[in-house]
Amino acid sequence: MKFTLKEKLQGDDPLIGTILTLPSTEVAEIISSLGYDWVFIDAEHSALDVSQVGLLLQAIAPGCSGVVRVPAQDEVWIKKVLDLGVEGIIVPNVKTAAEVKNIVEMCHYPPAGTRSVGIARAHTYGLTFGQYMKTANDDLTVIIQLEHREAFENIDEILKVPGFDAVFIGPYDYSASVGKTGQLEDGEVQREIARINGKCRRRKIPVGIFGMNARAVKEYVLQGYMLITAGIDFLFLKETAEETLRSLRSRTY
Repeated sequence: MKFTLKEKLQGDDPLIGTILTLPSTEVAEIISSLGYDWVFIDAEHSALDVSQVGLLLQAIAPGCSGVVRVPAQDEVWIKKVLDLGVEGIIVPNVKTAAEVKNIVEMCHYPPAGTRSVGIARAHTYGLTFGQYMKTANDDLTVIIQLEHREAFENIDEILKVPGFDAVFIGPYDYSASVGKTGQLEDGEVQREIARINGKCRRRKIPVGIFGMNARAVKEYVLQGYMLITAGIDFLFLKETAEETLRSLRSRTY
């Protein structure tokens, strides 16, 4: 039985994912075949366009959930990505409850929202149109990304808005927004991130976060974060290539 990302989030174990930024279906196929629970396709901080995102989704192995971060709170991008048949969507830089309400509406068909109706890959090009329309609102995982001081200040009002399914914390941008760019170990930065996690968990809202590697997210796993994202496709390539070259140059193989 295939479980949707939303169903996977109801489990007890964290969902382990990684970020895809390269327009390579081979990379998407390899990484998603390794056993990751989900892949985070990043259309915000990459050169990926909508058609390339679609090709990456087609390459994802069965059992691995495809989630796309759109570049902005933009209706055109959101509806195009949803029509590609994603299991989840991440909308970045959310700061207010009003923005959350607007995002929720854009992601859901009427009467729950304002998503327009088309026929695309999500509907198997018309073959499963009726079934998709019946279940799309319930199956989609809507993830809001909180990554600015203003969002952290508005957290109580944001969490009152119904219709979204998870929060993703952006630690790097948050640290920048409080004048401590990249200082993720700073006491204030860590306290505020922990505060947001605590408020979400009390409302039983799953929380996700990113780290450069397994070591960077270890503590977050222990703290109950559910959407764990470690590493980026090009960093895996870079680090392995560097280590191989270093070993050969130093004759330490």
